[in-house]
Amino acid sequence: MSVPPPSPAEASSAAPPRKGPLSFLSGALTSFLLAWVFLLLSQRVLGYYALHPPQYSKPIAQSIATAVKTLVVGMSFLATFSCAFIGLGLFLVFIRSLVPARSEESS
Repeated sequence: MSVPPPSPAEASSAAPPRKGPLSFLSGALTSFLLAWVFLLLSQRVLGYYALHPPQYSKPIAQSIATAVKTLVVGMSFLATFSCAFIGLGLFLVFIRSLVPARSEESS
């Protein structure tokens, strides 16, 4: 037997609860922790490529190795920046959720 779809009135009353400040804070801390981990990983990748530069006799192989190195280093720092920026945004939303909202009065 199939269950009939809920009416629009029932669907609107079953809306998920709003997120609270604790949710924003935990998300921000998690994102900052991931950014820190990615920063350490990025530094190790950069150190590895600094100590072990690709050296090939063929120019095309050297070009491909340099391109791969650039992509790997760039992606690791992109992950660091993305997590840090998301963490900053969530922290600002956390601060904003602590401040009571002002009601706009019409004049």
